[in-house]
Amino acid sequence: MNAVDIFIDTNLLIYAHDRDAAEKHERAADLMKSFWWKREVPALSVQVLQEMHVHLVRKGVSIAQSTSVVERYLQWRVIDNSARLLRMALKVQHRWQLSFWDASIVAAAQQSGAKELWTEDLNPGQDFEGVMVVNPLSC
Repeated sequence: MNAVDIFIDTNLLIYAHDRDAAEKHERAADLMKSFWWKREVPALSVQVLQEMHVHLVRKGVSIAQSTSVVERYLQWRVIDNSARLLRMALKVQHRWQLSFWDASIVAAAQQSGAKELWTEDLNPGQDFEGVMVVNPLSC
């Protein structure tokens, strides 16, 4: 799978930067590091970066340090919040009965053109109209 075909959810970024996550930290950090050496990078959304920033600051990371981490990920393909994305999320939520926030992630993955949504929060193997859920931490 090319990196361009992957959408990264918040939990993987959090694990990559949370040393308290032990085994998950190592695996997620290795996965995220591997993308920095590729020409094509995965997609993520403004929502993902916002959630990661809030989590890091709550865990005691300074706002300046967290901002620096967010700035690095802004180099990846970032799906912006928009009225179109909101409408997509509402449709996803209705169709699959997901929480609004999970539906927003699925909608952003769909909008990005990704084939895989890497997350721990949804059921691996579930297909959301061409976006397959993968939990890379369970491999």
